[in-house]
Amino acid sequence: MSQLSDPIADFLTRLRNAGTARKPEVIAPYSKIKAEIARILKLEGYISNYEVDTTGKFPLIKVTTKTHNRVSAITGLKRVSKPGLRKYVGATEIPRVLGGMGISILSTPQGIISGREAKKQNVGGELLAYVW
Repeated sequence: MSQLSDPIADFLTRLRNAGTARKPEVIAPYSKIKAEIARILKLEGYISNYEVDTTGKFPLIKVTTKTHNRVSAITGLKRVSKPGLRKYVGATEIPRVLGGMGISILSTPQGIISGREAKKQNVGGELLAYVW
């Protein structure tokens, strides 16, 4: 298995490509961060379900995409903080995505949470991605 410089970007790209290709399921290598991102996407209604498959040599995460009238619920994804340039925001600087129609995903001291939840908890952190 090869090493990736940005596994989160790889996971988001797999989700974006599956939505564009109308695939019902996405399989990616498992990590705790990817599982937390999938948990947030499920809570916000962007994916149907996710599960961790540990039967093979390496654990995998399987994400079931959500579609409506053959259109993916995820119309766009953008990785914000990258390994070469980290982006941190305070609790008052958390951006709104598409005027509140999308979500931002943050890595905070309380764990990986959505921007809406971070504003409620009045906590900032690393801005991982935008989803709309």
